[in-house]
Amino acid sequence: MPELGGGRRQRPEPAHRHERPPHGQVHAQVCASRRADLQDLRLSQVSRRRRLGRMTTPHTIAVLGLGRMGAAIATRLADYDWSVVGWTRSGRTAGAVETTVDPKDAVAKADVTLLALFDGQACRQVVDQVRGSLRPDAIVVNTSTIAPAEAAGLARQLGPAYVHAPVLGSVPAVAAGALQLLAAADQEALDRVRPVLEALGTVHRVDDASTAAALKLVANLSLAGAVLTVRDALRQADALGLPRDQVLDVLELGQLGGLVARKRSFLAGRPAFDRAEFTIGALAKDMALLTAASNVPLRSAADLADTPADPEADIAVAATVPAVGDAVLEPLRAYIRGHATGDSAHFRDAFLPTAHIEGVRDGAFTSWRLDDYCALFQGHPAPDEPTRSRRIDAIDVHGTVATATMTLWHGADTFTDIFLLVHVDGSWRIANKAYHRR
Repeated sequence: MPELGGGRRQRPEPAHRHERPPHGQVHAQVCASRRADLQDLRLSQVSRRRRLGRMTTPHTIAVLGLGRMGAAIATRLADYDWSVVGWTRSGRTAGAVETTVDPKDAVAKADVTLLALFDGQACRQVVDQVRGSLRPDAIVVNTSTIAPAEAAGLARQLGPAYVHAPVLGSVPAVAAGALQLLAAADQEALDRVRPVLEALGTVHRVDDASTAAALKLVANLSLAGAVLTVRDALRQADALGLPRDQVLDVLELGQLGGLVARKRSFLAGRPAFDRAEFTIGALAKDMALLTAASNVPLRSAADLADTPADPEADIAVAATVPAVGDAVLEPLRAYIRGHATGDSAHFRDAFLPTAHIEGVRDGAFTSWRLDDYCALFQGHPAPDEPTRSRRIDAIDVHGTVATATMTLWHGADTFTDIFLLVHVDGSWRIANKAYHRR
């Protein structure tokens, strides 16, 4: 396959560094160079696209996967006067881009096959389906977000013809040619497809496919963290009774301003005016891939996966989920009242009768039944109660069970309490508590 891009215009140089051409020749060269530079500056984006199309050898690009990103990529490449043919398992079309019902037909005449699929399983299935129909000199570019091990497996399977190039950015970035592409490939393969990649955005060379895939997942982790940070900010603002629009105005002034501005209508409760660009399901999938690859749990992975919304909903919907209701907080509040008053009746309201309270006390592991624990309290507050404080740090609800963490500052001691709660007989109760004293 010939190289897909033309060379950049070079200014004429003397044949030898120490030889000077005549003054008139130098003047002519400078004038010609300046005229060329001015001509370049006058070129519009549309004419640059057309010029690039004319400079490249005629070729066809097959885009396999026409979801939100795939359709946008196919449309962007077609705007460069390249021949683009698309295929998707759903039969979805991509505007004016030619589509085919059989992916083998698409790749059979393509110099470049670009994958824009949902996950690693889809990538493997599609590659297995079309591999026999690929042209001998074809390059496969994979923009999909998949696990590092899956990317490495495809690289081994396809060899030097494989370019793993996951992208940072969503549909608007595709349309603007502003994606960031993490490209791992042999230099020759990368050089051949560079014009195609640069039509989509900026190319960043990465050592290998596994690293490119891992970096993409880590980048998406920052997005998940930002969404959940916005959610926490909105929950706290709601608890304080602050007007939502005023809160969003202030958040736009800070480090999360770009995200808040892009997702403002979702965050303000007006989702009908937006089209999902990155879905909850896609981001939750990516976080699950990251935790599986690293074997390090992420709070964001669980929080996204448990978001009570359609997986196809925009990620901003995850930021609008209200805080947990008072029902699951009530046993924790009863537990706090028990410490504040010394009245064990509050503990009996908080815990199931079968509950145990466990931890290390005076260097020895201790497990109290509820009756033994209640016997520690004398029915009146501790003498230093005015200086004591307690805070519910986190609570996570998973259907009929929940976990919670609380910090208690009791004089010279600080306790971390970990609770397991269950929903039984129409109410929430604490099933067990473990604590750490420091």
